[in-house]
Amino acid sequence: MIRRLAIVGLGLLGGSVAKAVRAESLAREIVGIGRNPASLAPALSEGAVDSVTTDLRAGLGAADMIVLATPVATLEQQMSAVWSAAEPHALVTDVGSTKAAIVRVAETLSAARPLDFVGSHPMAGSNLSGFGVARADLFRGATIILTPTDRTARDAVKRVTEFWEAVGGRVVSMDPATHDRAVAAVSHLPHLVADALVDAVIRMDPQFFDVAARGFKDTTRIAASNPTVWREIFEENHEALAEAVAAFRAALDNLERVLRAGDASRIEAELERIRAVRARLG
Repeated sequence: MIRRLAIVGLGLLGGSVAKAVRAESLAREIVGIGRNPASLAPALSEGAVDSVTTDLRAGLGAADMIVLATPVATLEQQMSAVWSAAEPHALVTDVGSTKAAIVRVAETLSAARPLDFVGSHPMAGSNLSGFGVARADLFRGATIILTPTDRTARDAVKRVTEFWEAVGGRVVSMDPATHDRAVAAVSHLPHLVADALVDAVIRMDPQFFDVAARGFKDTTRIAASNPTVWREIFEENHEALAEAVAAFRAALDNLERVLRAGDASRIEAELERIRAVRARLG
């Protein structure tokens, strides 16, 4: 049982952590921390948290577990203050969608003041944002990627694993650099491609949106996400994303060559090769 859980940031992910922890009775007390009192008020009124504060030091005081759930750029800037305010026994994790830079900052800070930190990334979310769309079941069945290094305490990894499993997640581990390449391929690239698909229609003829059916809308749903959040993610993971974009361009060039060749059997063979791989994903 967590005595005091402090969650920094009560948007979709932070709010969902609060609701999931409350639903599973994993903590005696939940404290929500943010910059804007008005954005914290709904979590308090709904009972997802026991108290809220805009004072980071006050909110982290006496917390034995801390979840950092602010946007990735903000998170990196906050970490020094978190290290200064957290109790020596506190366990710290996060929900950031990029990991290499965050883990690097955490390990640099821990060299001066030892604190248990385990990077986490729940592969769950929405094109919508804010506490209003937070859900207690958001992590149920979701993959949660942990990014420990050889400097991460094994007990800390065990405790964070148990935390995410308790809210329904399926935990896997990989090193921070591999994580960033993986999510560039399966999360960040699809978002960029969705943006490009919408822009392609704009460039051809915006009137074509009038006949856009469910397939197009489903495929491009994530292009309606908060542009500031995704600009920060793209910036944080630009090297791995550039690698993923190059791989996508090569795949697209290959399909274009097959299409222009007009060889029906080759077109079908390529589509079958890709279909078989996609089918294995379920």
